[in-house]
Amino acid sequence: MTLDDVKQLVLNGEAFKVEDSKTGNDLTRNILLQIISEQEAQGHGTLLTNQVLQQLIRFYGDSMQGMMSQYLEQSIASFLEHQDRIRDQMQTMMGAANPLTMMNRIADQNMQMWGMFKPGEGEQPPGAEPTATPEDKTK
Repeated sequence: MTLDDVKQLVLNGEAFKVEDSKTGNDLTRNILLQIISEQEAQGHGTLLTNQVLQQLIRFYGDSMQGMMSQYLEQSIASFLEHQDRIRDQMQTMMGAANPLTMMNRIADQNMQMWGMFKPGEGEQPPGAEPTATPEDKTK
């Protein structure tokens, strides 16, 4: 099994365990750290900035290490839950996931919104002075 295979298992949300075939030792954590390291090195944008990494290193050996681990795990789970909820709401609100369709709907909604602020043909906004029409000028 390759690192890409393991990465795909993670992306698919599948539970797995990586064991050394000779010793039976659990290598899952080391493999996951290696995948993260490669992702960070590929330059597609980082999740773990130097500052974040330095702050994480400071927690190792600290009395708060266990608490920080739980906090990070719960924070990421909460973020993912909200992310999924926001995606679901956007899809419900916008209908099809087609970006062009979504952009057209947004444009239509914006035009309707601006139309509410524009007085209709022949109407005056509240408090506006009446304007002269061509007929008024000829009289």
